[in-house]
Amino acid sequence: MRHHTARGARARRFLVIALLLLAAPLMPEVWAEAPGKVQRLGVLGLGGAEDIAPQVEALRTGLRDLGYIEGKNLVIEFRWVPTLEEMQRAAVELARMKVDVIFATSSTEVERARQATKTIPIVFATHADPVGVGHVSSLARPGGNATGLAIMQSVVTAKRLEILKETVPQVSRFGVLLDRAAPSYRPFLQAAEEARGKLGVQLRPVEVSTTADYGRAFATLAQDHVGGVIVHATTQTARDHPRLLAELALKHRLPTMFGARQNVVVGGLMSYAPDATDQWRRAAVYIDKILKGANPGDLPVDQASKYQLVINRKTATALGLTIPPSLLVRADEVLD
Repeated sequence: MRHHTARGARARRFLVIALLLLAAPLMPEVWAEAPGKVQRLGVLGLGGAEDIAPQVEALRTGLRDLGYIEGKNLVIEFRWVPTLEEMQRAAVELARMKVDVIFATSSTEVERARQATKTIPIVFATHADPVGVGHVSSLARPGGNATGLAIMQSVVTAKRLEILKETVPQVSRFGVLLDRAAPSYRPFLQAAEEARGKLGVQLRPVEVSTTADYGRAFATLAQDHVGGVIVHATTQTARDHPRLLAELALKHRLPTMFGARQNVVVGGLMSYAPDATDQWRRAAVYIDKILKGANPGDLPVDQASKYQLVINRKTATALGLTIPPSLLVRADEVLD
């Protein structure tokens, strides 16, 4: 009797084991899960990561908050390049690697990424005018393989010119430094022209393509007796050589409005721009949705939600300017 009981117990144990094995696919909490897919994100940028370290960290933070851990379920392929020509080659390289998503923050990077691929999703964070340059069909329904966050060029350009006019109210003629290498230069100029009429001022546009053109451009504007300059915010003007632009503006004693905080940190007079760090962090949400299967063409383009006015009071003093108290009160940051 004892023999039959032991044999029955063994049979029951075998039966339990067999049932557990059959149920394993339905019980992932019992068995260790198989390693998931490692996603690959390509990042395309001009200059070096150290130039925009806070933004890069914000992107990484946004991704970590959504469950992506580098080296475990995410690999980021950074491609930092010194020239636009090399950027094109880097975009092609990322496309050939078949990364899952390409992050290309502004119109400059997006243009190169779109030339390299029509299928790999592209996410941007600080695009000046995705509709105006033809990178998306509309903000509500982008259509193609690109989406993300945009800066409303018409609104922000008008505001920049308005603030500069408030800083130097006696000036009626302003220079406009246009970066032809950026696809957004036409919408930027159009927005400046529209704002000009409302403010009753004249504009003197000067085009640049490389940093070698900056010196000539500021010399030309000074000779034409403009009383201030508004700079087209692009990857090159904001990140390539911001210090050079600040130095040229001071050398020619031209109050200048920039499109990025970094230009003011290194000596420029003022900037009015979206919080780029916040934009990069928010871009992680788009990357996450696409990695989980969303079609970029169906994800509406979002707009910047935080704009910052930054003023360098030391530069104002060097230019012999007194910043109006109304602007100092509105400034998000005043550098001394």
